[in-house]
Amino acid sequence: MSHIDNPAIVQSDFTILLDVHHPKAPTARDILNSFCELQKSPEHIHTYKITPISLWNAASAGLSASTIIKNLNSVSRYDVPQPIASYVNEVTSRYGKLILKATKNPNLLELTISEEHILAQIKANSKIMRLITQEEGKLLVGLLNRGTIKQELINIGFPVKDLAPLKDGSALKLSLRQTTLSGKEFSVRDYQQEAVDSFYGGNLPGSGHGTVVLPCGAGKTIVAIATIAKYQTATLILTTNVAAVHQWQNELLDKTSLTQTEIGEYSGEKKNIKPVTIATYQILTWRPDPFSDFPHFNLFKEANWGLIIYDEVHLLPAPVFRITAEIQAIRRLGLTATLIREDEKEGDVFSLVGPKRYDLPWKQLENCGWIATALCKEIRVELPEELKLEYAIADKKSKFRIAAENPIKLQVTKKIIEEHPDESILVIGQYVAQLETIAKELNVPIITGKTPNAKREEIYGDFKSGKLSLIVVSKVANFAIDLPDASVAIQVAGTFGSRQEEAQRLGRILRPKKRQATFYTIVTKESLEAEFAINRQRFLAEQGYKYEIINY
Repeated sequence: MSHIDNPAIVQSDFTILLDVHHPKAPTARDILNSFCELQKSPEHIHTYKITPISLWNAASAGLSASTIIKNLNSVSRYDVPQPIASYVNEVTSRYGKLILKATKNPNLLELTISEEHILAQIKANSKIMRLITQEEGKLLVGLLNRGTIKQELINIGFPVKDLAPLKDGSALKLSLRQTTLSGKEFSVRDYQQEAVDSFYGGNLPGSGHGTVVLPCGAGKTIVAIATIAKYQTATLILTTNVAAVHQWQNELLDKTSLTQTEIGEYSGEKKNIKPVTIATYQILTWRPDPFSDFPHFNLFKEANWGLIIYDEVHLLPAPVFRITAEIQAIRRLGLTATLIREDEKEGDVFSLVGPKRYDLPWKQLENCGWIATALCKEIRVELPEELKLEYAIADKKSKFRIAAENPIKLQVTKKIIEEHPDESILVIGQYVAQLETIAKELNVPIITGKTPNAKREEIYGDFKSGKLSLIVVSKVANFAIDLPDASVAIQVAGTFGSRQEEAQRLGRILRPKKRQATFYTIVTKESLEAEFAINRQRFLAEQGYKYEIINY
């Protein structure tokens, strides 16, 4: 049967084609994002794909196979192919067939498997069976193997529903302020409270672990703070850099009853362990040489934590997965604007941090005024004649750098700045030499990885206060930095088409404001950089942003 007024075509290879010009496309996009992954996003037709992880995230969020199929039919121009319906039914049904639950022995968990053919498949897998003890017909798993077995099982296509209890941790009394220390009225927004409640899950078995997906500027930190207040327990927060540590400290002091004596910093600079401790991923993954253990992993055992918060969970370093596998008895909240990982370890996030508990489309938040309206523009520039021969004979890595450091980008940057005279502007890039040249030409401060933390915070503070209206930043500003008044971002170079980076950089300008935000990317025409720019458009298209291309 044909539904010619629908915007999507569901194909038997698990891909879905969406006509982005169709009037129903925005609604269809939100429906598809709940159980699909965006694969391609050129001008007219976007391609989505149904994957096991996307289906299991949907199932964990409460979507049944029948609802997914019904939603597919509601957007599809033609009947959903029967193999697709069968696949959705089969894969979605796997979530919940393997369950970890408590036993009378506090050091052992029981793995229950509802179907004999799955049990037979697992018993034939020696790698998995090394983690299991069989007693009286039961499959028992040691507490230390709780995370590892979930990793191994998802690797063979079977997600585990973990219903084993989580420990409470040390008690911590705190309350949320109604008026912040800075004198502003404060309350948790409705959607932020929904995210907290979805994670809390009534404190029933199977709750207390998972990820919350919200765009930059939507207040993921507030979700985390409200979650700490909900559980009233000692909390370890892991984040990306020292500047982010200090922002977390400021937010906790500003919006809760916690005092400075109750909040500790664990970084390269300080090693203070308090009821709420904020650490950097860098310090956790430091070791003296590639053959040594990670000495700071002991932080996970230094206190009786009741909650661990993984800020920017899509950046969780792979070595931390190891310790994350060992601490499955602690509640785990992952915060992110995108579950996309460039190392394709989404399965590890699902298994070890937890499934997606809450997600809200960027455009929906924009329409409600909770994040700024954003216009995305790609400006394409020519490579100067004197660099074309050098580019032609260069290797792939050098080609990208030559295109990224195209000197014409400085002219374009100046022109864009002139067009936004009364706005707060970030110039963001990848290569420090290029950024230093731009900063010198513009006579403005620059923040790079070498900028001391005290100096970084001074520059950020001047920018937020309005003393500075223009700063140049390297990729250190991609993550967990709050620059609420920035309304223009000029990206002069990116990182090989990273969608997660595009999400973070766009997020720098999405804090709510009265004026429209504008995100510029300057790209060299007919270059390797331009090819990667096409990949970066995916994330913006997935969130519903139009991408205007301008030839300079």
